[in-house]
Amino acid sequence: MNEFLSAALAFPAVLFGAALVVVICFWLLVLTGAVGHDSFDTDLDADTVGLGGVPVSVSLSLLVLVSWFVSLTGSVLVLRSGATGTARALFHVLVLVGALLIAWGAVRMVLRRFRRYFPAEPPPSRQDFVGQVCTIRTGTVGADFGQAEVAAADGSTAIVQVRQLTPPATPDEAFTAGSAGLLYAYDAEGEFFWVSPYDAALAPRPLPRDAG
Repeated sequence: MNEFLSAALAFPAVLFGAALVVVICFWLLVLTGAVGHDSFDTDLDADTVGLGGVPVSVSLSLLVLVSWFVSLTGSVLVLRSGATGTARALFHVLVLVGALLIAWGAVRMVLRRFRRYFPAEPPPSRQDFVGQVCTIRTGTVGADFGQAEVAAADGSTAIVQVRQLTPPATPDEAFTAGSAGLLYAYDAEGEFFWVSPYDAALAPRPLPRDAG
């Protein structure tokens, strides 16, 4: 028991032990609903180190757990070797590097088997454009012709087919190139959007901040 405690409190096992405590606290918060299991997905990209395909919290938790176990085992072996001074410090550094490399390889192997249980984000859909404001790119828009430019959520733009359900009641409602329109419905069979005139002056605006 004393050997285990000495190894757990020795470098580098103590570092991974502290990280493991953080991991346990995080998953307790997930169980209580205080945070989501995918809280770090937008902040970290695990794909760059080959640990993508699952939520970042899952891959990091496994990495910390395996690193702690390997470093603990390595620390026990270092203590049993009887090495002291510089040699002992060198062995601890080797345990640190080895724990990280072994954990990375082991977690990467495990994730290959479990990626299918974490489906990727659904691809962008044209339905995402419904409710967006577009800019008309053709001289007119009718029941059988018209194109507009609309911005996607990622900042890119797309040219889409648009149609106007009814003729404009007044010249002010007629579409011309550069007019603003509102995409309010999508016709999947015809692969076009229904568009109506959009007046920016009628759009909701944020309340002005109190100057004082």
